Amino acid sequence: MNEPAKILIVDDEKGLRSGIKKLLEGEGFIVDTAENGTEGIKLGTTNDYSVAIIDLKMPDVDGLQVLKEIKNARPNTICLISTAYASYENAVDAIKFGAYSYIPKPFNSSELLETLYEGLHKRDLLIQAENWRKEREEKLLEVAFEKTRLNLIINSMAEGVLVVNKNRQVVLFNPCTLKFLKLNKIEIEQQVDEVVPSPLNELITNVMNSEGEKIYSKEITIDKNLIIDATASPVPNHSNGLAGVVVVMKDITEHKKIETIKSQFVSMVSHELKAPISAVYGYLQLLSDKSVNLSEEQKAEFISRSKIRLDNLLKLVNDLLDISRIEIKNVQRELKNINLKDSVCFVLDTLQSEIKRKNIQVNLHFDENLPLFKCDEEEMNRVFTNLIGNAVKYNKDNGSIDISLTTSDNQIVIEIKDTGIGLKRNDQEKIFQEFFRVKNEYTKNISGTGLGLTIVKRIVDSYSGKIEVESEYGSGTSFKIFFPVLANK
Repeated sequence: MNEPAKILIVDDEKGLRSGIKKLLEGEGFIVDTAENGTEGIKLGTTNDYSVAIIDLKMPDVDGLQVLKEIKNARPNTICLISTAYASYENAVDAIKFGAYSYIPKPFNSSELLETLYEGLHKRDLLIQAENWRKEREEKLLEVAFEKTRLNLIINSMAEGVLVVNKNRQVVLFNPCTLKFLKLNKIEIEQQVDEVVPSPLNELITNVMNSEGEKIYSKEITIDKNLIIDATASPVPNHSNGLAGVVVVMKDITEHKKIETIKSQFVSMVSHELKAPISAVYGYLQLLSDKSVNLSEEQKAEFISRSKIRLDNLLKLVNDLLDISRIEIKNVQRELKNINLKDSVCFVLDTLQSEIKRKNIQVNLHFDENLPLFKCDEEEMNRVFTNLIGNAVKYNKDNGSIDISLTTSDNQIVIEIKDTGIGLKRNDQEKIFQEFFRVKNEYTKNISGTGLGLTIVKRIVDSYSGKIEVESEYGSGTSFKIFFPVLANK
């Protein structure tokens, strides 16, 4: 019978350490704990743990440094990073230093155990693969005759494995190789030049032409949906000559997407921040330049414009913070049963001055027996503020807004319909994207962050709801939200 796996918990929260230790010991694991990063590094590098669960933020040494030290000393230890401060940047850094998974806090026991068992399975594969790599130096020429014994190992690997002999013939491959190279089949002893794309073929050629044990790596784009990281290593024979080359291919598509998303996000935020900051800076330069003779009316106008710009900037920052909290599920909610009619009326009261200014008629239709909805009241106010606010902002003078709250098939159905400028078909498909703003002759003088509807959709999704949009350009827009009733009783 196999010995129970050894688990290391590195976390400065005593209660969390004790809770996880009790849970895992109940599952039959041997568990050690460390109350800070220094102690975690000492235990993790001295002992061979199957899994280390590491807190990202600790007072002495941060979790990434602990991860790096443990992986350097114990490459086969599966490391899980846990944190309440999740971000794309931290996730990329954690994966780069060798973390297997990234668990945002708070997490429940089932989430932890599921990730833990996946990590233990990954460790088993790593150990099996390492044992196989130790044997391949002596047995590379016999690999073709030992496929049955080795298939269990290589076929279960998430990485593609391709082995060629010194005559550039394929002698071993696994299913992931076919998947990554978009091939239906590869024949044993087939020339590798006929199989692999030219960038991968160049890697193999570089290894065969090099002296010593030089390893070559390269990112290869197979198509727009697949990017692999290929590493080609020499396989020496018993006389220290070259027996062949082994190529390991890893799918890094998701990692590249994260990098791209991060870059695009930074670019968009920088663009949205630059305009108001530059405008306010320009006004302040004029106000502070004694050589410029400004009237009191001009000064008051510049100050007013600066305040408007700063208000928009503050709204943008608040929207970004809201999206970040929703994305990492770090929203502190106060759930209670509320009457959605009260939320609608509250929002309408806050928008009365704008409604009167544009002479908009608001028509309300509420079911008499509308059930209470269990939610966070501030989040519902945010949903109605964005949707009704847009219905007012993008409406025409002397227009109308119809708001209805009804029930149908155990769902609360919310509809907000306006007689405003409407949306073109291609704009409707992008309306919930971050920073997307409709650009046409009607919207050029209307300000906004392009995040309001993104936040609405994230909130609706978090309550297992659904939001739909119907619109006709020049005639108006209708938003419908469907909230399940039974799920919130």
